[in-house]
Amino acid sequence: MPTRIELKLSRPNRIYRPSEPLQGKIVVKSASSISHYGIRMALNGSVNLQVRGGSAGVIESFYGVVKPITILSKSLDIKPSGKIVSGTTEIPFSIILRNSKEDNLERFYETFHGTNISIQYLATVDIMRGYLHKPLSAIVEFIVESDRADLLDQPIPPEIVIFYITQDTQRHPILPELKSGGFRIIGRISTQRSMLEPLSGELTVEASAIPICSIDIHLLRVESILLGEKIVTETSLIQTTQVADGDVCRNMTLPIYVVLPRLLTCPTVLAGPFSIEFKVAIVISFQSELSKLHPKSDPRTPRLWTAMETLPLELVRTSPSLFV
Repeated sequence: MPTRIELKLSRPNRIYRPSEPLQGKIVVKSASSISHYGIRMALNGSVNLQVRGGSAGVIESFYGVVKPITILSKSLDIKPSGKIVSGTTEIPFSIILRNSKEDNLERFYETFHGTNISIQYLATVDIMRGYLHKPLSAIVEFIVESDRADLLDQPIPPEIVIFYITQDTQRHPILPELKSGGFRIIGRISTQRSMLEPLSGELTVEASAIPICSIDIHLLRVESILLGEKIVTETSLIQTTQVADGDVCRNMTLPIYVVLPRLLTCPTVLAGPFSIEFKVAIVISFQSELSKLHPKSDPRTPRLWTAMETLPLELVRTSPSLFV
């Protein structure tokens, strides 16, 4: 049986705050005893920025990847050189992510996995075995959330936006029968939301000349990167939540309820070299033969048979005690 090494964190959800210790154990399984020259653990966190060719001009696309922003970089010797006996060996560890006595120049941003921006924290363990043997290594990602001291200790005031979707509010071409016959959808939705709460609201179809095919809520991320003197911005789809399937009864209130995905969202970030913002789009798809010819069209692209309203969405991190 080959020697195997595993890094197990103390929390199943792998969520830690900067002021808390990262705790767990190194599990080594080996059929025979092995000698080593030390066990070392490294913690690294960074903001990785990437500009794709489609998002920038010809000159900017040559750069591709912008220099990462280092948030966390520390290492610790867990054990000095020695021997690990055969069988299963568990070696505990505990490392403070951010020491209050240290001058940390960079802010601990929350974990986020986007299209062009990725904020990631990794723990790596290496068992050094000399020049004749490859080191035994294991790596695991842990999730960072804001410190409790930085959280809002009061409920955020509700910011509810009332929206109207009609043939006159559309900025893109629509079907002639939609333009002439008309439609009217009204509703309200929250545009500032805690990460711990779902995005909620409601809408009502008051009138529509053409039967409705579907009503969907698109959650969008807007990633911006400072590249030289230019800001490169790209909007991408995170998830789609269907509110209604098929034609709906007129003047009936439909609830909007969208659960925010943890790793694909984070509190809105407006930093110097980059920013992470969010939008919510209410999309009405009408029954049309044209839609059948484009079943896999980009949901972000307005079509002749769709109507939409896009609103900015601010996400914030609040204290869990506010919702107990």
